[in-house]
Amino acid sequence: MRAYSYDLRTHLLRAVDYGTPKPEVARIFGVSTRTIERYQQRRRETGDVVRRPIVGRRRRIDPIHEAELWTQLEQHPTATLAEHCAHWQQAHGVRLSRATMSRQIHRIGWSRKKGRWWPPKPMRSSGQTGGVSPVS
Repeated sequence: MRAYSYDLRTHLLRAVDYGTPKPEVARIFGVSTRTIERYQQRRRETGDVVRRPIVGRRRRIDPIHEAELWTQLEQHPTATLAEHCAHWQQAHGVRLSRATMSRQIHRIGWSRKKGRWWPPKPMRSSGQTGGVSPVS
């Protein structure tokens, strides 16, 4: 579920500040009264109702190690995802699922075609690669 916009949040609180009962504001704007209460509490504590950042999990292969993954792909271009997971575990002691390895490989711009991993092609206009190059 997506967060409500900042504009909607301020409208909700403005309506309550002007004296409209919370249940009526909730009905008009299509939110719960608990949502209005949370926004009031956040405004009391922080002074604003700006959306908090959504925090996800830490990456299993962080940006510092992307260059090592790049090198691994260059050294083993025909390896499967399972084999790349095994190589990574042997080298770093971190066990990865095939899905995690796939996401990370695609994040740095590599793709698999005809049984082989291919690095990103250089862009014509700026000469940069489509993904993250290990040499910066």
